[in-house]
Amino acid sequence: MENIDETSAALAAKVIATARAMNASGINRGSAGNVSVRCEGGFLITPTGMAYESCTAADMVKVGADGTVAAATSRKPSSEWRFHRDIYAARPEAGAVVHTHSPFATALACQEQGIPPFHYMVARFGGADVRCAAYATFGTQELSDAIIGALDARCACLMAHHGMVVFGRDADHALALAIELETLCEQYWRVLQLGAPKLLPAEEMTRVMARFATYGQQDK
Repeated sequence: MENIDETSAALAAKVIATARAMNASGINRGSAGNVSVRCEGGFLITPTGMAYESCTAADMVKVGADGTVAAATSRKPSSEWRFHRDIYAARPEAGAVVHTHSPFATALACQEQGIPPFHYMVARFGGADVRCAAYATFGTQELSDAIIGALDARCACLMAHHGMVVFGRDADHALALAIELETLCEQYWRVLQLGAPKLLPAEEMTRVMARFATYGQQDK
């Protein structure tokens, strides 16, 4: 491959496959949103402004942990590379990051609303709520800082007037969580049409979070 070493080729193929799957699932459209996967020395990320259907694995961009782009890279990384870099630095458990402009998450984010404990599945993302990070211009360090704060003890957040960001242990996990979050956002949006949502008590959310600590890992 032209812009990453051969040992990263499989990861690059996974990045573009995940980006295409993100769009196919309906949680993103066009070249909006982005995907990255952690690799040795940094991460591989989708390029800026390119339709995923026309990209190949060779178009994925390697960015170092210090933010430098690999010297042989022929493409520019996503304009949002800063928050990908900072998530990997702050959260060692993060193996992949998915960012989308999904319809219901974005609708809530444009109202600067997070998701309160209206449903027990909110705990799937690490806490009793899903926060909405404060607005900042896309691609800036200010936005990255806001996201890192909103992700404290969480694996997902909304981004005011922007979209959502989720991280997982690998690309498949991150995409699955992003789809789950968009579903939760749709459910919450629908609940809001009925009036003020009824929320689960803190003690119940604590019990649910404890159960989620081993959810899906019984066979490992």
